[in-house]
Amino acid sequence: MTVTRTGGTTGATAPDARTASADEQVARLRATFRGGRTRDRRWRLDQLRGLERMLTESEDEFVAALAADLGRPRVDAWLADLAPTVAESRYARRHLRRWMRPHRVGLPLSVQPGSAHWVHEPLGVVLVVGPWNYPAHLTLAPLVAAFAAGNCAVVKPSEYAPATADVLVRLLPRYTDPDAVAVVTGGPGETGELLAQGLDHVFFTGSPEVGAKVMAAAAPHLTPVTLELGGKSPVIVAADADVEVAARRIAWTKLMNSGQTCVAPDYVLVDATVRDDLVARIVAETARMRGAADGEHGGTVRIVDSRQAARLAALLAEDHRGTVVAGGTVDVQARTGEPTVVVDPDPRSRLMTEEIFGPILPVLTVDGVDAAIAHVVAGPKPLAAYVFTGSSRTAERVTREVPAGATVVNHLMFHVLVPQLPFGGVGRSGSGAYHGRFGFETFSHRRAVLRKPARPDPGVVYPPYDGRTERLLRRIF
Repeated sequence: MTVTRTGGTTGATAPDARTASADEQVARLRATFRGGRTRDRRWRLDQLRGLERMLTESEDEFVAALAADLGRPRVDAWLADLAPTVAESRYARRHLRRWMRPHRVGLPLSVQPGSAHWVHEPLGVVLVVGPWNYPAHLTLAPLVAAFAAGNCAVVKPSEYAPATADVLVRLLPRYTDPDAVAVVTGGPGETGELLAQGLDHVFFTGSPEVGAKVMAAAAPHLTPVTLELGGKSPVIVAADADVEVAARRIAWTKLMNSGQTCVAPDYVLVDATVRDDLVARIVAETARMRGAADGEHGGTVRIVDSRQAARLAALLAEDHRGTVVAGGTVDVQARTGEPTVVVDPDPRSRLMTEEIFGPILPVLTVDGVDAAIAHVVAGPKPLAAYVFTGSSRTAERVTREVPAGATVVNHLMFHVLVPQLPFGGVGRSGSGAYHGRFGFETFSHRRAVLRKPARPDPGVVYPPYDGRTERLLRRIF
């Protein structure tokens, strides 16, 4: 079965990802890469423009799919999935010529005469494994980087976002080169088959637990892996913070996608002197924003599936010893939950040791910034760390002392929208980075090139060596 391409470069047809095997798909892409056309800058620009057209011309299809998969309203679908991906692609197009330029370097005396440079080369055929929480953006943004670097790509959308996966299967071969991209659907079995192909790079976004399995499956082939994982991203609210602004921004970003965001605020560490004010404002802002939200569940928010809903319900059912001041219920069958605020749960409870990835916000009282920092550094390194403070010294201290994939001062999550910044984790929250030039470099190989003239060819460098030539070589080398 074939899918006829209507918007790419060659006018060819591509096998339907739902019928072709993993080795057939990969073999097709490898043949394309060996043909050499993906190295051309114009080809790369064509693919990026195609992605942008797909997301703008087919916005309604993506919006409908995201609503079916996640219950996401139109504005949220555009704001969180579509607009950032288009912006990422446009940024790459504007800067691609400069990224592709050779970088000339000098030579030490021992290598002269000659010339040397290094250049970014595409890796070959890469695999992008996308997550379910932002199934368009977090699948296509790495593809932007892969195309910009001149690669062919296998795209594996999440099986937990089937409507979005179906849109990608239908549209990607129409808007981009169908001989250079394959969309493979399915679950862990299909991902395993792809990893067994010994691809040139694997880019995975998901949980640390699954990320470890991906790395293990890639290891026998020595396939390099970029892991964009999660973690318990903390929010430190100092005594000198603007509590009104902090509460509004925390509530907004926690509600985004029902808290199902890798860089969402996972828990709050707040100075005891402003704890009550902050909690009251977070509860009030959450209620206000939910009242204005375009949702079908009233005071509840959508959870992706019953499996995740059951996990969240179990976190609340545990004897966490905290005080639930808002919300507190999850309907597993309906896949909905109330935005919930829990004050001072036991630090050893699952609420405080597991990534929540849902609409539950623990708030822990601390005696100042020292205690907050000590709490964070005692656990795994988070994907992001947030601090609200009026003091530049406090902001600098948290940035310096709290290891994290990123630090944001007086806001949350906005660093994801800056293509000039690397996005990635550290330790358990991930390895490697992308966005902008960092994504281009992730999917590229830095190839060294040295050119030497045939003459001169001084005999002093060749054996046999006497004492005099050895002394000379020691000075040169």
